[in-house]
Amino acid sequence: MAPQTPAIERPTSVAPAPVSPAPAQPSAPKRPINPFLSSDPNQKARRLARVLVSDMVTYHPQKREEGLRSGTLKQQFRDEIRKSYEEYVEQLGREFAEATSHFQDALNEILAGGQRLF
Repeated sequence: MAPQTPAIERPTSVAPAPVSPAPAQPSAPKRPINPFLSSDPNQKARRLARVLVSDMVTYHPQKREEGLRSGTLKQQFRDEIRKSYEEYVEQLGREFAEATSHFQDALNEILAGGQRLF
């Protein structure tokens, strides 16, 4: 038989440690956890335009490089731009899409690499 060890007495109640109040922080405006759930239509439109134009660049990198080099970017991407703009209008509505420059801004910034071509 193994020798027995003496039992250790433990206190039955322990007072909780005092908690100091957290320092007051200024309340910042709450933003949605997921930015795609934002209710700001301009933010949604900018994001959608950037996604659509980024897809063009992703799927046609050589075509973009050639268009930038030869100065024919508008002509080379005419069909892709038309299809993407149709999707943009479908999701946002024609009136809103035509009243803003978000799609054009995305074309210039992303497809044209910062040049004002559109």
